[in-house]
Amino acid sequence: MACGLVRAIEIFCAQIDSFAMQRDGIDNHILQLLRQDGRMSNANLAQAVGLSPSACLRRLHLLEANGVIRGYTALIDDGDEDDRATIVVQITLEKQTEDCMRKFEAAVRKCPQVRECFLMGGEVDYWLVVETDGMGGYERVHAETLSRLPHVARIRSNFAIRRVIR
Repeated sequence: MACGLVRAIEIFCAQIDSFAMQRDGIDNHILQLLRQDGRMSNANLAQAVGLSPSACLRRLHLLEANGVIRGYTALIDDGDEDDRATIVVQITLEKQTEDCMRKFEAAVRKCPQVRECFLMGGEVDYWLVVETDGMGGYERVHAETLSRLPHVARIRSNFAIRRVIR
């Protein structure tokens, strides 16, 4: 009897693990709503997706536990957006060895003006999103930081005219 009960529990746990790895339309709706408002209360989220609050919270915890939701963040208003410059910077390294890439990535993480950094496939090695106080701020970041990053062979800068979506 005990062996049968243990086996039943193992099967049940395997089914839960299998379920936890599969996303459905409700999970995708939860993710869409959280992208729009990461501070939405569980009660409002549950109502919007047609679940009870406890069922919604269970799904939310599964999405977090499985790494689908990796965290929550705050979008900080850095002042008047007219005084800010957003620059998409394309970086090409001297060579793409593991050592060069690791050193570059470690150094770029230390630059507070770099808001995002993407390892790319294609013509350039990295795309950075840099935000500064105007063009003069970017000139300083370019001269004092970007041009001194390890193993950089080429920097190409593209300036945003205005933000369309955040």
